Amino acid sequence: MAYAEKVYKVRNGQRTKQFTWRVMYKAPDGHSPAWLSKSGFQTKKTAEDWGTEQERLIREGTWIDPAKQTVTFGEFARIFMASRKKRGRTVGTRWDKLEKHILPRWDGVPLRKISWFDVDTWQQTMDLEDVSRGHCVSLMSTIMTAAMDAGYLTVNPLFGRRRTKDTSGDAARPKAPKIQRDGGPRPEDAVLLAERLGPAVGVHVLTTAFGGLRWGEGLGLHRDNTLLTRRQPWGSGVFECPILRIAEEYAEYQERDEDGRKKGYVLKLEPTKNDGSTRDVDVPPFLAQLLRHHLADWPHPRIFCTPSGVPWRRGNWSRLFRPACDGRQEREKRQGVAYRAAWEPILPGLDMRALRALHDTLQSELGVKEPLAFEAAGHRRPGIKRHYQKPTSAMRAERLDGLEETYWRAMRNVGLATMWGRVDLRKRTAESVP
Repeated sequence: MAYAEKVYKVRNGQRTKQFTWRVMYKAPDGHSPAWLSKSGFQTKKTAEDWGTEQERLIREGTWIDPAKQTVTFGEFARIFMASRKKRGRTVGTRWDKLEKHILPRWDGVPLRKISWFDVDTWQQTMDLEDVSRGHCVSLMSTIMTAAMDAGYLTVNPLFGRRRTKDTSGDAARPKAPKIQRDGGPRPEDAVLLAERLGPAVGVHVLTTAFGGLRWGEGLGLHRDNTLLTRRQPWGSGVFECPILRIAEEYAEYQERDEDGRKKGYVLKLEPTKNDGSTRDVDVPPFLAQLLRHHLADWPHPRIFCTPSGVPWRRGNWSRLFRPACDGRQEREKRQGVAYRAAWEPILPGLDMRALRALHDTLQSELGVKEPLAFEAAGHRRPGIKRHYQKPTSAMRAERLDGLEETYWRAMRNVGLATMWGRVDLRKRTAESVP
């Protein structure tokens, strides 16, 4: 039960007759100290009423510890980041958003003084793409929800709110697409690009375009998980096909300590992005044939790596990949420099993400059923249907037939019969040589 007591003012070391009131109220169970106080009330009743209100809030579970009421967004954001053990790339991305965009505005603002009006006004002024603004606000909301769960706030003012989007001036104009072609990349582009880059890199391109692997998943693909066999009942028999088992991926990011201090860029092998990403991808016959040939020639455990056996860094990959897509000028031979032929552009702006998107586009074009389309892409299907509908052998056979036909039609369209000038993509044994 809250009670009030006098607090006499002191002047020159002597107590005077002037006083104010201090209230003492019972803290929640387990709190140290067990009793809390607040001074400066002018009347006994005001002090007792305030203490009684605090005890009511404690009973209802909506009381905020006074020690937490002055905590700033920046202070709690650092607590949040230290307590959330995410994948390295996720942690790095969150720190980048905090340091570059969020903390410069909100670092010293007390949590309880942050309102949706102020946040919505601020995000409209950010010199970023709209999707990046949304990611910043979403991260702020996640941190504010954690602050509420930790007893720093009674409500998250950002939760469930819809951002105001700038529709004036240049903001209303559509942004120029990265790939300057309606419909995006074609299977023919993937074939031409793979042919240009050669067997070791070209098979990586085709696996992405016709298998839908993410960039990091392709780098992490181990030969022990390549061309395993799926066996599944089908009618009175068994359906079999080769698969790629996606169980891990490489992530390149700037490593940080628990306080967010930068430690340098690293390339690490990590678990897949989420439970939907860990999957077995069915491989069409043409790609299985190319992969068998590649496995026989490639000496390294990771089948899509540099010739020296280390994972591709994004910068090194771009120096190889961009000229193949965008084209390049002829380079004359001179002392110390080899001749380099000119390349006509295949599709400027094409990247590995667009090739992964091509696979999903092909699945839609071929009418691949949703249970299998989501599985092959590594997406977690939303809704109750993911618990009821499962990929069947008939669905798998239909998808593989469609991808196989799409590949060979693309080969015919670009005038190729084989990849990389080989007469037969299958490895010839000594006994088969005349």
